[in-house]
Amino acid sequence: MSRLQTFAEDQAEILAASRRTLLKGGLALGAAAAGFGGPAQAAPKEVVLANFGGDAVKAMTEAFVVPYEKATGGKMVIDGSGPSNGKMKTMVLAKNVTWDVVDSGLGGTGELGPAGLLEEIDYSVVDKAKVTPGFAYKYGVCNYMFSTVQAWDTSKVKEKPTLADFFDTGKYPGKRLMRKDSQAMLELALMADGVPADKLYPLDVPRAMKKVAAIKKDLLFWSTGAESQTMLREGEVVMGWLWHTRAVLLQKDTNKKVTFSFDGGLLQPGLWVVPKGNPAGKQAMTAIASMQAPEGQVKLLAAMGNGPANPAAASLVPSELNAINPGAAENVKVQAKIDADWYEKNYAKVRQGFLDMIAS
Repeated sequence: MSRLQTFAEDQAEILAASRRTLLKGGLALGAAAAGFGGPAQAAPKEVVLANFGGDAVKAMTEAFVVPYEKATGGKMVIDGSGPSNGKMKTMVLAKNVTWDVVDSGLGGTGELGPAGLLEEIDYSVVDKAKVTPGFAYKYGVCNYMFSTVQAWDTSKVKEKPTLADFFDTGKYPGKRLMRKDSQAMLELALMADGVPADKLYPLDVPRAMKKVAAIKKDLLFWSTGAESQTMLREGEVVMGWLWHTRAVLLQKDTNKKVTFSFDGGLLQPGLWVVPKGNPAGKQAMTAIASMQAPEGQVKLLAAMGNGPANPAAASLVPSELNAINPGAAENVKVQAKIDADWYEKNYAKVRQGFLDMIAS
């Protein structure tokens, strides 16, 4: 079984697949604007941003690195070696931290924050007003948004299915697809069972588990974004729950034979986190504040499909991109929003219970 990917890691894989030739060009570090003199006083400490490599380095260099360096006279480089929770934990415990800002998510803040391995976000520097409401946390702040959505094969499902239809194998025979993880799967299962989007939390885990278990024999599970795309494209399943970025690719690759909707989806944040004892110190917060500029976030949407975190970006997004923007107003209003506080307290236990249930 393939290792379970994070959304950020899958984004790097998508970009790498589309532009393989660039991977040989030494993109482990961002193309910093070297030589910018800056003011006479000492230059800011260098900031190292960690992401999952490939063309995500190029995209974030254009969106974030260049504007930061122009604005501050400092230097930002990107380490694309892949910032897993395990790597961050090892660095912090060994007091050998080399990263300042890390592209992470709720799995990172939930595991590392309560363990004292992350710095608290300094909201006297980082502006909460430049973050979608509800996505600014103690140990992480939203850098982009993504969604888990329902996609379906239009040759087998003739009308737009509801979340409830996902569980109706009599109405729509065939296999269904879920991620091999409880996050988002339980929320969508509860909404399919009639729970309103704004009443999801605290999650009724037994109810959600029972709902999923009822069709377990008809379920296939994906661990990587590529798997989810392949299984839907090749007709192994008639419907699936997957990341919106993979659904967008499916829609394009199959000429809309496979399509999707944000209706009933779950809006989730990618997060900037700062490892405890990061070498650049408070300059990491200045870097995060710089990356809140809406112009750079719109560039990231165009390059990677990641929804801007700053509400001010809405007026800058080209109309043709709103169809794939999980943060567009028309898409936000039909989705539920993930609750980070619940995940911080419950994710590890619930995830293991979900894995035990689907394996039994």
